[in-house]
Amino acid sequence: MHFTTILATMAVTVAAAKDRRTFATLQHKGRGPLTTCRADPIVSPGGPSAHVHAVMGASNFGFNVTGESLRQSKCTTAKPKADMSSYWVPSLYFKDPETGLLEPVEFFYMVNYYFFDATDDDIKAFPLGLQIVSGNPTLRSKPSHVSDGALQLDPSKPIQAAQITCPRPNYNPPSWPDNSDGSRAGLGDPINKGAGYGFPFQNCDAYASPMRVDVHFPSCYNPAAGLTNYKNNMAFPTPVGGKLNCPKGWIHVPHMFFETYWNTPKFLPRYQHLLGKESPFVFSNGDATGFSAHGDFISGWDEEELQHIIDTCDAGHAGLHNCPGLKHGVNPDSESCNIECPIQEKIAGTLDKLPGNNPIAGWKYGGGNVSPAPAPAVPEPEPVVEKPELETPKSSSAPAIKVEPSTSAAPAPAPSSSSAAAPPPPSTTLVTVPAPAPTKVEESPVVEKPEPTSEAVLPPAASPKVRIVYDTVTVWQTRTVYEAPAGPTQSAKSGAEISGFKAAGCYKDQSDRVISGKILPNIGQVSNTACVEYCSSKGFSVAGTEYGGECYCGNSLNTVEKLDDSKCNMACKGDASQKCGGDWALTVFTKGGAAPVKAEKRHVHNHNHLAHHARIPSRHLHRR
Repeated sequence: MHFTTILATMAVTVAAAKDRRTFATLQHKGRGPLTTCRADPIVSPGGPSAHVHAVMGASNFGFNVTGESLRQSKCTTAKPKADMSSYWVPSLYFKDPETGLLEPVEFFYMVNYYFFDATDDDIKAFPLGLQIVSGNPTLRSKPSHVSDGALQLDPSKPIQAAQITCPRPNYNPPSWPDNSDGSRAGLGDPINKGAGYGFPFQNCDAYASPMRVDVHFPSCYNPAAGLTNYKNNMAFPTPVGGKLNCPKGWIHVPHMFFETYWNTPKFLPRYQHLLGKESPFVFSNGDATGFSAHGDFISGWDEEELQHIIDTCDAGHAGLHNCPGLKHGVNPDSESCNIECPIQEKIAGTLDKLPGNNPIAGWKYGGGNVSPAPAPAVPEPEPVVEKPELETPKSSSAPAIKVEPSTSAAPAPAPSSSSAAAPPPPSTTLVTVPAPAPTKVEESPVVEKPEPTSEAVLPPAASPKVRIVYDTVTVWQTRTVYEAPAGPTQSAKSGAEISGFKAAGCYKDQSDRVISGKILPNIGQVSNTACVEYCSSKGFSVAGTEYGGECYCGNSLNTVEKLDDSKCNMACKGDASQKCGGDWALTVFTKGGAAPVKAEKRHVHNHNHLAHHARIPSRHLHRR
């Protein structure tokens, strides 16, 4: 990939940055997300939040987070080492139209834009610990001021900072019904046919482009309100003669824009008959409309490094990590930063209700905007172990807990008029469980994957009379790297036996999982022995280990692609003498020694999302 042109233009002067918008993307590496968890240290500090979030950023994320604690994190998903911030959004679920059951939609990846808008102000780095929330999590119906699906960031009018983008090869029929008033369906953007307000009623299936949730963040910070007063400390800048200016006495900080991609096409065979009629997707907070799209941020940046980026860099889609002169350097793509959620509850697999027991509301489900707090979830029993496996150290401020139902749920206060309002956490009883000991992050083998080029269309600078349409161009470039294979080990060879299970060899895994009966059970430090014994105890006949520390149970393989044993070459974290699969490679054990194939072949809609939007992808963006 060549960045000659882009890199040549990265160094800019402060004056130039004021006269025109510059930007750079924050890209993440490793197997995202950092965690998927019912935690929100801004809205629900000290305990479980009302709904599940997909979290990116620094490893000290937990129930209680400060800028200082984030700076002490052992690792981060962000490529620039100087960024120890936390970024999170609500998770997405699919509601099966036949069974009514819920399943999590796979998180593909997140990109965080840092726009440095044209302004008469001096743009400053985020103060350490600044908390920002954008979007309204309480919405289940269209606000009266919204007339179409366009963005509206002018603070002189009601703000509409979130959209959902649905890339498709063509927009006939439209993704949002043309005659919609928002009461039974979403609203399309009158200028950008690929974007709208609320969930689309079509399959988002452009090449390498699943459904995307977009959230803009305000960039004017009021120091009088304080770092943690998220309902009142931020505002969007005012358009003035083609520039965006903050009120006097406020601090102009970078304008962030979150893009979060979800693998919605995977479910198309199960809801194809509903296309053009309704959406089967629901946010983890129970919103079936998509109107409540929102995002949260706590700054853990090294302020000096971020200020250097603001003043000197216009890296665009090449990424913040390619800005010149970064004193803290860049995290290698080969490292992954992941933590376990401190709540032991079922949030994946097939569910009869959303975690946190959030009722589904909006459109055909009825119900208005959120007012009372949802009842607490009753998690399915999971084995409680003293030291569950961790890929990276967990914050000492967030001990593992079990969530037990209380006898009643306290009502929440009336929702605030602020766009950042959110429901309080459910009533829960917190039972402390000993925090697990940290384990060392292991580097994965170097594997190159297709990389996009860095060419993209830069959005125009805002002005009072111009509606901004955000769009990008996808360009592909592929590179092949050949590696010398590592030798196979006894535990991966066909015929090796553990507790009555025989090794069937090394098999390729994929994003919707080849072994899917029980995904990532909490069994502590993973080894082939521990995984086989757990799967056997639960009545499964197939066990698989992957990436040195992941366990999967089932009764068959959904698809079969045999790999050379050398691809399953990663030492087990629970027993270094055994090899527990590799990168997208499963060491498989079965009761009979052969790999049973699922009789009915499932339709798999494979997206190589890595090239969408001309990003520079990390190696493991498809992983959980």
